[in-house]
Amino acid sequence: GAVKSTIDDVKLGNITEMLTKIKPAVAMTNKTFTGEKSSKNKQYVHDVAVNNVKNTIEEIRKRSPYIKEKEDKGEIKIVGAYYSLKDAKIERINYKVDGLSEN
Repeated sequence: GAVKSTIDDVKLGNITEMLTKIKPAVAMTNKTFTGEKSSKNKQYVHDVAVNNVKNTIEEIRKRSPYIKEKEDKGEIKIVGAYYSLKDAKIERINYKVDGLSEN
């Protein structure tokens, strides 16, 4: 719902602020996605959601030096995931940054 609403640029009172946090994922996806850029395109919506997870991982690393330090030392691992409301499946998001690989 939130990803599709962001793609459609929906304005929903207080929720609008939350949706603005997803906009960078839309912009990121638009750079490489070659198909129809619409909330009706399942692959596009999926790619935006995955990029939003990646952006969230980056934000965690930026906002918490403690967590980033623990991750850099290999003491913890930040793992991203995407939960599909449609089929109730969880997809792990493999994401590489700063030479670290999420396997």
